[in-house]
Amino acid sequence: MAAAARPVPPVSPEPAATPIFIQNRIAELGRGFDGQVGIAVDAIEGHWFAGWNAGDLCPQQSVSKLWVSITVLQEIDKGRISLEQPITLSKDDLTLFHQPIADEVLKTGSFTTTVGDLLLRQITQSDNTANDKLMRLVGGPAAVRAMIAAKHLGAIRFANGERELQSKIAGFTWNPEFSIGNAFFQARDALPMNIRQAAFARYVSDPYDGAEPVAIVTALAGLKAGELLSPKSTNYLLTIMSETHTGPNRLKGGLAPGWTLNHKTGTGQVLGGEQAGYNDVGILTAPDGKSYAVAVMIKLTSTPLAVRMTLMNEVVRAVIAEHDAENAARAAAKTAQ
Repeated sequence: MAAAARPVPPVSPEPAATPIFIQNRIAELGRGFDGQVGIAVDAIEGHWFAGWNAGDLCPQQSVSKLWVSITVLQEIDKGRISLEQPITLSKDDLTLFHQPIADEVLKTGSFTTTVGDLLLRQITQSDNTANDKLMRLVGGPAAVRAMIAAKHLGAIRFANGERELQSKIAGFTWNPEFSIGNAFFQARDALPMNIRQAAFARYVSDPYDGAEPVAIVTALAGLKAGELLSPKSTNYLLTIMSETHTGPNRLKGGLAPGWTLNHKTGTGQVLGGEQAGYNDVGILTAPDGKSYAVAVMIKLTSTPLAVRMTLMNEVVRAVIAEHDAENAARAAAKTAQ
């Protein structure tokens, strides 16, 4: 995909032309990857954009937890809820796949914590049950979609929570029994393969939780600029995004000394050796404070995990190389004056 300027508010500086190096390197990485991938980079202060298939709808999977967290923090900004507000989870709240909080719930049948703790678990551990409990707290999927629309975040879809999303991808409807043990996997494995293949292909072709990489980096740039939340909530979300435990060798694996990353990963289901959704999106910040929103969203691939991680590492290294080259050019120009 040819480079294009990211949408910015009218008061923002005019978008700059994409530097040749980063444009060519992102295209090279996208073209050379064995699979369907969308890549987007937004130079937040530099106001340039580079991308590869950045307008394609890609499965988000747990990247969508970002939109839940922003909706929750929006409600906190409005004074309707608070980080300290108690919230109790029961067995009825359990979901599937990655839900570390389920261990706490199953000890006694319920677990009381706070909204802030659920936000931390949802982002840093990618806990599905914590995420869906927060989603219901603020009004369900409709409330998250309303936030996306109200803040003009662009082509970002939000599905009806992890239970329904993952069940539809597998080819059946949710049953509460699926939240315990291996019940979901057993039910999925029992389905005829033609049903599973049709459901999987349907999801890849038009993902229920699809988002354009360009929309995601635009939203991340808006978050970093303080356009989506109050200063306090912005700082809170960026802080917990810096503590993400998942995907330590995705985008994070390409960092250079002094650089930091606030990010959220997403990992989808696998069928026939192909995975639908293997993502990492976040905000890279250089030692000098300049920031870049980055999204690498692998829509479908059968390549080994190490190859996918290398792709993400190389995207980050390309951003760092561009940043360093621009700084060197400015220093040389200043010396020549």
